[in-house]
Amino acid sequence: MSTKVNSPDELPRKPGIYIMKDKNEEIIYVGKSKSLRSRVRSYFQKNLDRPKTQVLMSHFNSLEYIVTNTEKEALILEANLIKKHRPRYNISLKDDKRYPYVKITDEDFPKIVITRDIGKKGSYYGPFTDVTAVRQTVKFLKQLFRIRTCKRMDGPCLNSQIDLCYAPCNGSISKEEYHEHIKKIDLFFQGKYNKIIKDLESEMKEAAQNQEFEKAAVIRDQISSIEEVMNKQFVELNNELDQDIIAISYTTQNAVVVVMNIRNGKIIGKDDFLMDGSQHTTSDEVISAFIKQFYGINRHIPKEILIEEEIPDDKLIEEWLSDLRGNKVSIKVPQKGNKLRLVRMASKNADIIKNQKQKMENSMIELKKYLKLEKLPRVIEGYDISNISGKLAVGSKVSFLDGKPNKKQYKKFKMNTPGPNDFAMMQELLERRLKPLKEHYEKIRINEEHLKKNEAETERIVPLKLGEEPNLIVIDGGKGQLGMAVDVLKEYNLTHIPIIGLAKEFEEIYIPNSSFPIRIPQDNEALHLLQQVRDESHRFAVTYHRKLRSKKIEESPLDNIVGIGKKRKIELLRHFGDLEAIKNASIDEIKEVNGMSEKAATNVYDYFHNENND
Repeated sequence: MSTKVNSPDELPRKPGIYIMKDKNEEIIYVGKSKSLRSRVRSYFQKNLDRPKTQVLMSHFNSLEYIVTNTEKEALILEANLIKKHRPRYNISLKDDKRYPYVKITDEDFPKIVITRDIGKKGSYYGPFTDVTAVRQTVKFLKQLFRIRTCKRMDGPCLNSQIDLCYAPCNGSISKEEYHEHIKKIDLFFQGKYNKIIKDLESEMKEAAQNQEFEKAAVIRDQISSIEEVMNKQFVELNNELDQDIIAISYTTQNAVVVVMNIRNGKIIGKDDFLMDGSQHTTSDEVISAFIKQFYGINRHIPKEILIEEEIPDDKLIEEWLSDLRGNKVSIKVPQKGNKLRLVRMASKNADIIKNQKQKMENSMIELKKYLKLEKLPRVIEGYDISNISGKLAVGSKVSFLDGKPNKKQYKKFKMNTPGPNDFAMMQELLERRLKPLKEHYEKIRINEEHLKKNEAETERIVPLKLGEEPNLIVIDGGKGQLGMAVDVLKEYNLTHIPIIGLAKEFEEIYIPNSSFPIRIPQDNEALHLLQQVRDESHRFAVTYHRKLRSKKIEESPLDNIVGIGKKRKIELLRHFGDLEAIKNASIDEIKEVNGMSEKAATNVYDYFHNENND
């Protein structure tokens, strides 16, 4: 629990953290020191040399502190509080991504699953930044080592029949043997491919000596598959290397930090992060803040962290990371050789990503200027309709966050409006999308009325997260479509959300209450962003429409007949050639079809000769 003070002179000369608040009691800064009194006193000098400190103190109102036993404890507490509260004037890791982990379950016969939640039971690997890659890897490992996928072990399933599972439910493999396969998976995620291959080669030789040639062949295929994975690695270094390489590059608003991961001498991944509050701060401070917030209980702590320059508290951070890892962790600034080459590679990647993010940021700034928006359109939603003469009509909503597709917020709709009527369908689409927003603001209004009357709140209202409400809506169409969309916003009291129509023919932009369209130059990034949103919403709608159309084509009257499943349907069509021939066939002729019983044949005949089914 923190202690409130009125003056820095009241602070003890002990290690701990200090918490600065504004007049609204909002935490605006969290810091640590080995001597609280000395550190905090520096903020109250007459001449503050750093612009950031000047701005901070202009909003300062009150101070609290927490004493710790050691400076290392203070460092840990500081990092946790910054993660929790994200104070305005701290450098903070901006990471809204919830990366997946691979989990090996804690069971007699474990499974491999992908999860985004860390629990107490089981073994976890990750986090992984490439969702598609991790899914492919898990699928590969399940098939390679024949790991069970069932929820309940209630008897052999199809996977055991096609040699994709060792069927522990049937006693086909012992617990000990099964766990040997799990150990190999553990080595795989540690990047110890050579160790796996060595063990497998020993097992293959033993199986061959025992004349278990089928088993030896399976192991041979496993070795081949793992070697293929090894060959896909694009950089090979010292086999013992366990490193993270960290580099930084600045945008106009933030700092971009790139982390390259090297495990067992192979570059296995790269990711980038934004650091908020990095204006008027030095790169060494940003890297120090990043390391303290990035590493923690659920992240792999490497043996070595390579950075571009010396950072404050490097020895203290090394000590903390060593405690987390369980053995020595080093933070180094390489001066020559491969390590320096790796740092320069990471730095070059940081510059490339910085330029990409700057380009996206510029496109949003340009869009704000051309459309005269009040704020930056960080969240843009695009809408489109797809149908053929009103049939199988679907709608799509796509969302872009900071200039990039945010597929978590994509949504597809089956339209209820009879067609063909694209105007009415678009109206239905917008109404269905915007209804939850309308209800959200209605709850807020009701609660405010209750509070004015000193009545209890009706319910707790969860604030909207970034991405849940658009800063700009883009619809495919011109003036007419836009007018209809504006009416929907008015009806739902959502006129604070900007909306435009983007006409394809001349790429004209229609805005509410204006007779003349806006034309953005063809080479301008703002127009390119709008085109990308428009084209993506069209692609998403068309893809969904095609999927439904294909499904409709696959449907058959045979699906309505009792006793006729997929296999019998295929056999019937294969035997007779088409549906018309089946209709004209006798019961005896239908009985001749492979797998057809007399009862099923009778059901088919009766279905097509019942007047109600015509």
